[in-house]
Amino acid sequence: MMLIKQGSKGPLVEDIQEHLGITADGIFGPKTKEAVIKFQKENNLWGDGIVGPKTMNAMGILDTDQKERKIIEGNLVINKHYLSPDEYFGGDRGKHWIFLHHTAGWNNPYNTVDHWNNDRRGRVATEFVIGGQNIKNNDSKYDGEVVQCMPEGGYGWHLGTGNSVMHRHSVGIEVCNFGYITNGRTYAGTIPHENQVVTLKDKFRGFKEWHKYSDEQLRSLRNLILYIANRDNIDPTAGLVDLIKEKGAEAFDICSVSMCTETKGLWNHTNCRKGKFDMAPQQELIDMLLSL
Repeated sequence: MMLIKQGSKGPLVEDIQEHLGITADGIFGPKTKEAVIKFQKENNLWGDGIVGPKTMNAMGILDTDQKERKIIEGNLVINKHYLSPDEYFGGDRGKHWIFLHHTAGWNNPYNTVDHWNNDRRGRVATEFVIGGQNIKNNDSKYDGEVVQCMPEGGYGWHLGTGNSVMHRHSVGIEVCNFGYITNGRTYAGTIPHENQVVTLKDKFRGFKEWHKYSDEQLRSLRNLILYIANRDNIDPTAGLVDLIKEKGAEAFDICSVSMCTETKGLWNHTNCRKGKFDMAPQQELIDMLLSL
């Protein structure tokens, strides 16, 4: 395990600073060292200002080499894999909305974040990505794995509505998924394993067959929604959930920027942008949302 000391930088330093109740800028400077020494002395540890295994354990923070893990509550584990600072907007502006997306891509959430780092589209990103099964062979290495790719309070362009207020004040979640399937293939030409295809009761955005959101993804999504709702004081039952109770699966196909702007809460990407397909109204997703 690495030693965290003055001069260290990154998400793990930010975790330490959050625990100490000081400014969490991810830079281990003199003030952080001073706070660490104080914590160590209060916990009968050697007060050298260096965070090693004993100090880390006393803080309840886990370090797993390249991916710093932070257990939030119960079954939810968030893996920090941050974008470069110039790939998102920083600052805590307060959050009023949660928006659901799927990536239209492969199952590895770390690759999704790395792609955003290198795609030259500017600061296009969501705060969280949830991994999935490999669409070809059902490999579940990343299934349900939650990755946070920017510090709390940050944001990226993820709605495409031109509504800068919703961008600044919303939390986006991307679920790794290819989306619609036509003639037995995804839009990218990939042939999915039969276990990963779901047929909707009615067409959604012109398609009945979709890449299935896995049970692990939906379990992680539920836990993550509840975590964000508690963290940012957002009512997850306002918005899409209320609309589902009234309209059923049709709620996913109702699109109105003003509707989303006026009602703070949880929404789907399709609720604020007509040309998008994420997320599809899979029955298991609907059931999960109604359980919030």
